Amino acid sequence: MDEPRGSGVLRHQSLHDGFVAAQGPRQAFAEAIDRHIEEHFGPVEFVYHEIASHLVGVHVYVVGPTEERPYRTLITSGMSDLPMTVPDGHDISPYAELMLSLPADWPLTEVTGLGEEPTGWPVRVLKEVARLPHEYGTWIGEWHSVPNGDPAQPYAPGTPFAGVVVTPMLRVSAEARTIEVPDGSRIALLALIPLHPDEVAVKIERGTSALIEVLDRGHVTELLDPGRPSYA
Repeated sequence: MDEPRGSGVLRHQSLHDGFVAAQGPRQAFAEAIDRHIEEHFGPVEFVYHEIASHLVGVHVYVVGPTEERPYRTLITSGMSDLPMTVPDGHDISPYAELMLSLPADWPLTEVTGLGEEPTGWPVRVLKEVARLPHEYGTWIGEWHSVPNGDPAQPYAPGTPFAGVVVTPMLRVSAEARTIEVPDGSRIALLALIPLHPDEVAVKIERGTSALIEVLDRGHVTELLDPGRPSYA
């Protein structure tokens, strides 16, 4: 993961030696996430459940296309089972979940994403990034970027994307960006935007402002356009 200001790459060391079984969901958090998805995104089409999970059980909810949102939306539930390690001085919640949207015709089924199918990489990326802060004792926030390897490699054959940047959601109301839990906890719902390798390089070498200019140039949002060019 690279720093939010783009001053190179931070290479983290795992805090865990091998598999650490998840302790199970926070029921109040899981129920709040369910309600939030139904209210702000639409009916859930199906869920990619995890059975044996490392550190946290990251389930991926798939919301089907609606008239208001004519595309699929993938949202994690379980990243917030554990708090992230947020440094002092950052006024953000230690709890987060992730999302991205896919075109309605993206070849996605109830088994796609559970194996190595090329079109399942968005599901796998959500799970990988959701587990990252717990694996390495760190945190994920807006404008952090996560290259796919060092050097960054495409997520799957046939896709140009080789990393993601964490951003605020743009295609929602402001209220959708925070999940309120009855106990007063707040869960940030953050978007992942897949990046081309040279866009990843912009973030690392020139920083957040330069990457924002690149994404604005292409009107890039959390709705993935699989054929979009690089705007770097």
